[in-house]
Amino acid sequence: MRVLGINAIFHDPAAALVVDGEIVAAAEEERFSRRKHGKRPVPFSAWELPEQAARWCLKRAGLEPGDLDAVAYSYDPNLVEPGQQGLDERWEDLRTQYARRAPYFLANALPGLDPDVVRFVPHHVAHAGSTGLAAPFDGDCAVLVSDGRGECASHLAGSYRGHRLETFATQRLPHSIGLMYEELTEHLGFLRSSDEYKVMALASYAKPVHLDLMREQFYATEDGGFVVNPIDWTTLAKRRSADGEMTQEHAELAASVQVRVEEVLLDLVRWLHERTGQRWLTMAGGVALNCVANTRIFAEGPFEDVWVQPAAGDAGTALGAALHVVAEANEPAVAMPGADLGREWTDEEIRGYLDRAKIRYSEPDDVAVEVAKALADDQVVAWFQGRSEYGPRALGRRSLLANPGFAENLQRLNEVKGREQFRPIAPMVLADRAAEMFDRGPIPSPYMLFVHDVRPEWKDRIPAVVHVDGTARAQTVDPAREPLVARVLAEFDRLTGLPVVVNTSLNTAGRPMVDDPRDALECFGSAPVDLLAIGPYVVRRSGLAA
Repeated sequence: MRVLGINAIFHDPAAALVVDGEIVAAAEEERFSRRKHGKRPVPFSAWELPEQAARWCLKRAGLEPGDLDAVAYSYDPNLVEPGQQGLDERWEDLRTQYARRAPYFLANALPGLDPDVVRFVPHHVAHAGSTGLAAPFDGDCAVLVSDGRGECASHLAGSYRGHRLETFATQRLPHSIGLMYEELTEHLGFLRSSDEYKVMALASYAKPVHLDLMREQFYATEDGGFVVNPIDWTTLAKRRSADGEMTQEHAELAASVQVRVEEVLLDLVRWLHERTGQRWLTMAGGVALNCVANTRIFAEGPFEDVWVQPAAGDAGTALGAALHVVAEANEPAVAMPGADLGREWTDEEIRGYLDRAKIRYSEPDDVAVEVAKALADDQVVAWFQGRSEYGPRALGRRSLLANPGFAENLQRLNEVKGREQFRPIAPMVLADRAAEMFDRGPIPSPYMLFVHDVRPEWKDRIPAVVHVDGTARAQTVDPAREPLVARVLAEFDRLTGLPVVVNTSLNTAGRPMVDDPRDALECFGSAPVDLLAIGPYVVRRSGLAA
């Protein structure tokens, strides 16, 4: 069975392809269009499709649009209720009408596609499928979805048994954890539906002084849902412009909301566990990208283990919708093998890009050893290897690497990327060494979706990756899964005694992660990076001109 999944309705348009139960490809449109998040989540953009991502997915599998058995679209316009509270009545009908016409838009974008094979999958069912059907657990699992909104709800709590979803609770709009967090993001001067992770980082710089008020306005209910009453942010902190001063009261407000979100999510998780009695929890939706909350759920919640979809935001619904259609057809499916589901290039193709750019490059005996030496010499390395990642995290395929042993490298990398200085950078560590350095969060943690307490004896040894609250968002590396990255880490450990390097995304502020070799060369040429390791080749800053 050949199923193409499509996410297009809000933001982060993406496509994913499942063939005979195997996840063949998945990619976000932003990697092709070079527009961050693909588009803005407004009704006027609902017609825009991930055309380039979809075409690439089909090309990867050697398929034509007419070969598809189904196209799964991660939104069901039939579930939208006209005049529903919490929706913009002036324009919501436009979004719904665009969604209804999606089969014809898709047939136009993918010539040869029969519009009759397009199936609408409810948005939160698609989120649920992206995690409950893709998780590595060998058995049934609970599933928690929380985001801004779907058709008429913002939350789903359920269970997978035999690959069939049973829903126990949903939360109808206008109550929404994600929309509340988006409103706070905008109030603090950041871009909503984009910069929520900045609020999470800012929260670590203050105490939650408004927690009592948040508990009055925002709380879980006995039926597995929650209430979010309107909050007048201006009474708690002055509205900040995008370039305005960041004050302590802004950090205090961020901390208050962040802590309350963690508390409410824990209440929801405990309710779900009581209802299901299952061992494993899977999570998706934009709120599931809040790695601080995820860690509390793992550490304090009742489930034995927690798995979060690496593309937990709306991009992941492309995969989830496809997997849902496969499950409904009683077809067996393989668990998600990893996040490396995007594009890749052969060595010959990469060399062609370098030759056309007319820059000097070398081919060392082992690019991993060469990079480890550069990192030991405190150089910043742009790392471009293998298939690109699906989701917002750089996981050792499209990364900027640096030495964690120097505290100033935090400021240095934030300047390279043009980011705010309060934002942390993350460590990448050999899986069998992680427990020596990190505590509390789950280990292994291959997708950088949890935070870990840094053990006291290591804080001064790897200061660049220790956040102000003493935590780090670690990514563990399994040599069997990532042999090239593991060799970098092993050689760096031999040279420095540190089995960990800084890993942040290979991009600059406001731009998507690089995806193809041209993107990598453009980013390297415009940012103060010392070395580019692209495939087996190395380009040095000193040798840019041929």
